Amino acid sequence: QKQFVESGGGLVQPGGSLRLSCTASGFTLDYHAIGWFRQAPGKEREGVSCITSDGHTYYRDAVKGRFTVSGDYAKSTVYLQMNNVESEDAGVYYCASAIGCMVVVSQPPRPMYEFDYWGRGTQVAVSS
Repeated sequence: QKQFVESGGGLVQPGGSLRLSCTASGFTLDYHAIGWFRQAPGKEREGVSCITSDGHTYYRDAVKGRFTVSGDYAKSTVYLQMNNVESEDAGVYYCASAIGCMVVVSQPPRPMYEFDYWGRGTQVAVSS
């Protein structure tokens, strides 16, 4: 089954850091744009960040300057470095492939069926 496998979530204190990983299973990244999404309880899933195969990166305003997306396409893995984490960053983080990064961070959020290979997500909890 082709899907992403997310990992690296956990409990972090406000102001702390986490590094999430997203690895393709059953396929290679090739020329896909890869988006990071998150969903907090009771809220709509939203795009957080995205990276293209040629290294262009995109972020939603709320995480600019704090999150950094990077990719190792040879390893079919994309990372999300989360620094200075805030309570609003809590939720389940997912990755998926996209036709482009603008649709990942667009408002309002695009429907989930417009993205492929959704993983099961990794939980990020923020608490002191």
